[in-house]
Amino acid sequence: MAATLEVESTLTDRYQTTVPEAVRRVLELGKRDKIRYTLRQNGEVVLTRATPTEGDDPVLGQFLDFLARDIASHPERLRAVDTGLVNRIQSLVGGVEVDLDAALLEDDE
Repeated sequence: MAATLEVESTLTDRYQTTVPEAVRRVLELGKRDKIRYTLRQNGEVVLTRATPTEGDDPVLGQFLDFLARDIASHPERLRAVDTGLVNRIQSLVGGVEVDLDAALLEDDE
């Protein structure tokens, strides 16, 4: 029978914890990866790496990860959006309705 490795982590006041390095290695977890918790009737909780759902866009996810890292590394670069730009955008798209669930036209795919 294979040996079992047990590791612990501590909950913060906000019920957050760091996933121990041994668990991250076994599950091949990276920053921003998702974790799935399976709750069993006997009280056990199984922790696995969540697989991306069909709707997840890996390119968009990588871009958002890049933005998050850049913002965390260089918060001094953040700037408020200029009121003039907001007004210009609203004048261009203010009356446009978009159905994000509508299928693309054949020419748009």
